[in-house]
Amino acid sequence: MSGINQWRIMIVDDHDMVRAGLRTYLMLEPKFDVVAEASDGEEALRMLQAGIPGGQPHLVLMDLMMPRMDGVEATRVIMKEFPDLKIVMLTSFLEDEKVVAAVEAGAVSYVLKTVSAEELIYALSGAVKGMPVMTSDVSQALTRGLRQRTAQGADEGLTEREREVLLLIAEGRANKEIADELHISIKTVKTHVSNLLMKCELEDRTQLAVYAHRKGWVKTG
Repeated sequence: MSGINQWRIMIVDDHDMVRAGLRTYLMLEPKFDVVAEASDGEEALRMLQAGIPGGQPHLVLMDLMMPRMDGVEATRVIMKEFPDLKIVMLTSFLEDEKVVAAVEAGAVSYVLKTVSAEELIYALSGAVKGMPVMTSDVSQALTRGLRQRTAQGADEGLTEREREVLLLIAEGRANKEIADELHISIKTVKTHVSNLLMKCELEDRTQLAVYAHRKGWVKTG
């Protein structure tokens, strides 16, 4: 990538005004060219699969919380199909598990929306080289999250999203209800259920519900 003079960027965010603001900032920087925008992960994936006119992007600036397919799930799926893409997560959320989930999904950096335009440009420039750029508070959240993940090593390696799906299954929620609650597609819910059954070595949803209760993960009363 070092021989490229201008880096093509896709912006993925469910708020029109946020996308417009980011586009304005980035288009002022000669080395970046915003070539595509999407309102959620599913739309971004479809656009990438169809091909972006003028060439696929080098970088994706990805929001975390979006309807249908959130940033973590979108990053995971997109990286499987387009491993050369560099994804930078841009979000307002600084929760330990969300930072860990984003990095595990394949995001190069995790950047808060409170950063300055210069800091965002710096993070994107680093992502081009595969260099993680994180502020100290994000780095601390990542460290805390990884330590907590290690301490919970007996949890069969479940991701944060899988845990969320499991707890909703334990509450008796149907796939449609889970999809609505987590703002993801029913297809994505089914994928998570299949992964849960495999990781927990169980055969059906009833066994998953019992499993969650036995682990003490379900609040009662």
